[in-house]
Amino acid sequence: MDRPSVRDRLAEAAFTLFDERGYEQTTVDDITERAGLGRTTFFRHYRSKEDVIFPDHDRLLEQIRDRLLTSSHSTALAAVSDAVRLVLLHYLDEGDLARRRYALTSKVAALRDREIASVARYQRLFREFIADWLGDQGEPASLRAELMAAAVVAAHNHVLRRWLRAESPDPVAEVDAAMRQVIGLFTAPAGPAGATGTTVVAFRSGQDIEDLIPSLRRLIGQ
Repeated sequence: MDRPSVRDRLAEAAFTLFDERGYEQTTVDDITERAGLGRTTFFRHYRSKEDVIFPDHDRLLEQIRDRLLTSSHSTALAAVSDAVRLVLLHYLDEGDLARRRYALTSKVAALRDREIASVARYQRLFREFIADWLGDQGEPASLRAELMAAAVVAAHNHVLRRWLRAESPDPVAEVDAAMRQVIGLFTAPAGPAGATGTTVVAFRSGQDIEDLIPSLRRLIGQ
């Protein structure tokens, strides 16, 4: 079995102490003593004990930004869905650590405020990307971007919380379905009242295209 990394040892020591003593009562010295490491080592990996709880937000934001920037105008909505899935997969990979963080932030107001601020950064990133995708259409486009970004984050958080509470057996499928609903709300055909048309939004699927085409034809024909 691989030995845990220094970073993981510090995180495990910190969360164990938070559970035992409470967040406010735990110091950096307590964490390093429990982990059997020094203060210098702690600060080489984390800026503060709060940073142990929220260690990867900056890196995750960069990954989201990179995914969005690889898209074109025609693939922008698929990129938004991919970015949301990327965030969810990050938490799923954390496993029990994500659930311990959720329990802790639910009890400590200062950590809850930090989490709200982090969510606001994600939402701003999506809003700016969506606003750029919509183009310069004045205030209606600005409001539409704001509403869509808020819906994107709300959909992700809804599925994430269900998984954290052990209520979701397949969170990836759930978040994909949630994003189809969100994007469907904002991709109604444009045009004068009474105009008709068809909007097709593509999402990643495990099926071959040949298997999907008959279903797509049936849907478009309805």
